[in-house]
Amino acid sequence: MEPKNVMVIGGGIAGMTAAWELAESNISVQLIEKSGFLGGHAIQYTCKATSECLNCGACAVEKMLKNVMGKDNIGIHLSSQIEKITQNGSYTATIKKSPVFIDDKKCTNCGICYEKLKDTGVIVRGHSKNNVPLYAICEEKLADHGDALKDVCPEGAISVSETASHTGLTADAVIVATGFEPFDPDIKATYGYSIHPNVISGLDLERIKRQNGSLIRPSDGKAPKKIAFIQCVGSRDERLGNLWCSQVCCPYALRTAESIKYKDPDLDITIFYMDIQNTGNTFPAFYESCKNNLRFIRSIPVDIFPAENGNLLLRLFDETDGTPKKESFDMVVLSIGIMPNPENRNLSTLLEISLDEDGFFKNLHELNQTSTSNNGVFIAGTAHGPKSISASIAHAGQAVSGVRKYLGGAI
Repeated sequence: MEPKNVMVIGGGIAGMTAAWELAESNISVQLIEKSGFLGGHAIQYTCKATSECLNCGACAVEKMLKNVMGKDNIGIHLSSQIEKITQNGSYTATIKKSPVFIDDKKCTNCGICYEKLKDTGVIVRGHSKNNVPLYAICEEKLADHGDALKDVCPEGAISVSETASHTGLTADAVIVATGFEPFDPDIKATYGYSIHPNVISGLDLERIKRQNGSLIRPSDGKAPKKIAFIQCVGSRDERLGNLWCSQVCCPYALRTAESIKYKDPDLDITIFYMDIQNTGNTFPAFYESCKNNLRFIRSIPVDIFPAENGNLLLRLFDETDGTPKKESFDMVVLSIGIMPNPENRNLSTLLEISLDEDGFFKNLHELNQTSTSNNGVFIAGTAHGPKSISASIAHAGQAVSGVRKYLGGAI
């Protein structure tokens, strides 16, 4: 039997899982990722464990990234996007590879370039040591800082003269795992996300913890003592036309709150919510335990105002008599929702597959959540709609099963 090849578009947890499971079945994989790193958004998440594992899935992403980077029959194409694709029995794609400027065979991940130039933003560091290389060049910053890159690498791994290139790939099937776009909290202008330094998103919180080892306030580097989490920022919002629930925000916020309070029991944490999304068999018991440690207010604040010392005033309703009042917090975390990838529309045209009314990829059959209107194209993970890490991994496995069946059963 001739060897089979599959193209996986997207290098987040769903794309990596699909690539790994296909490779384990001796199917060659071409993994295409538009950014300079594999792992997607999920690789930025930190462990939420307290005295026990809270099943956040962060460790599973790290493990899968390490597996994929070391697999011989997975071809990894970073900083790459599909420009054109045709189907005639198989799928033939033209891939545009943006210049990466760093030779991964010469780069030793020493970090000298990053430390010298990190204030310029011209060098970007990946979120996991399992990214190889761990650094990438921001092309938009080259005009202002390109000269500084010429002699900064002791190994000579950086070349600013590299240009974009094109290559052709052929595959017998395609898995679309392009992930999601985090909701832009600036759209909710009354929260002052880009105005007040201590109003951050959940993704910002992860980055702060990764960089500093703990949660600190961006304004002064001090540990916060009173934190508010505001749920459903960008989800279930009729005014924005985003009527779907992002599903992951509630368990994410509660796990995060529990983990940071475990490390600092004196933290005062309030969760503002519409209602709590119940996800998974163990979540109800976990939610009940959270009520012992966290304060829950069933109301979503509309406005955030600046206060003294970088603090923030939230306008909310008193739970006892329903009257409006203001309360001060050291930090506010916005639980931003999952939005469809803006590139979905272009890919749906290229691959001749449908989108649903919200802009996520639509499955063809109700009982097969990975099938599409193009028999050889399958969808995986949050490209299909909001999902947790564990659900994305499971969905990718279902897509692999669909591919195997499409290619002719056991391989």
